[in-house]
Amino acid sequence: MIGHIAVGLVVGFLGYVYVALRPPSPKLCGSPGGPSVTSPRVRLGDGRHLAYKERGLPKEQAKHKIIVSHAFGDSKGFKLPISEELLKELQIYLVAFDRAGYGESDPNPKRSVKSDAFDIQELADKLQLGPKFYVIGISLGAYPVYGCLKYIPHRLSGAALVVPLINYWWRCFPAELSEKGLSGMLPQNRWAFTVAHYAPWLLHWWLTRKWIPSMSILEGKTDVFSPSDLEILEHLDGPQNEEQDKVQQQGTHESLYRDLMVGLGRWEFGPTDISNPFPNNEGYVHMWQGYEDKVCRFEMNGYIAGRLPWIQYHEVADAGHLLIYKAAHCEAIFRALVSS
Repeated sequence: MIGHIAVGLVVGFLGYVYVALRPPSPKLCGSPGGPSVTSPRVRLGDGRHLAYKERGLPKEQAKHKIIVSHAFGDSKGFKLPISEELLKELQIYLVAFDRAGYGESDPNPKRSVKSDAFDIQELADKLQLGPKFYVIGISLGAYPVYGCLKYIPHRLSGAALVVPLINYWWRCFPAELSEKGLSGMLPQNRWAFTVAHYAPWLLHWWLTRKWIPSMSILEGKTDVFSPSDLEILEHLDGPQNEEQDKVQQQGTHESLYRDLMVGLGRWEFGPTDISNPFPNNEGYVHMWQGYEDKVCRFEMNGYIAGRLPWIQYHEVADAGHLLIYKAAHCEAIFRALVSS
């Protein structure tokens, strides 16, 4: 009798653990009971859809075609402070897309650095952008750009890594530099990052427990932002556009949490394993880093740029993590990308 009770307790406990650790199924756009599809989308080879938004010149008239990979918790509709007049002057066709699981793009449970790079390539082909295009990756959205530099360099005209994410477990970092970066973070962020790297299967449970402090940005706190970032946030405050309200509509796990699992997970390569994608100077890779950035520290991205002489490194003295949201910096990023 006692044995049966013990078995029942063990089975019940395992059932509880299974339910607690298993994230909820995503609510697919266009599915019965799911969010509606309101944006143009392309269908990928594996059946998934990517939603996108175009700006600038028509692609048939543009000299430069640029694909933008948005940041963590953002979407194709983010407020990029670049005018249509400037896009026309620089002869740019600009397309931003919802990365897998965000907005109106289908989730990819097998998402990886490599799969996101090939999503970008397939988006370019479906939109008929031609054999080569530019890519811009912002913050955590820079990991697909690293993937493009590694896996499809032959498709690139140039690339910009804007305040790119830092995976503290990349082998290229000296141990003391990684430790300094991790120890400088808020404890709750450091714990979440560590779980995302070592136990990604636990991340959903970790970030949904009310008794465990969540990541500060998920709690709406601004502790991680510099004074210049806070100024920018004041100007960005206001009614969100409709697309920003849809960022997590298919589920937090397949958008935000999957982002952390991939960006901070175990990569097949590190940045310093990437060969020069433009050995004949037919294109350039730019890295933009705010000196005041408290999210992605300048010491660490500066170290990567120092190891890769083919990266043109721009350290902006009076800027933080949100530097691209300041019009002057945004213009400089685009001008440098297409003029070089």
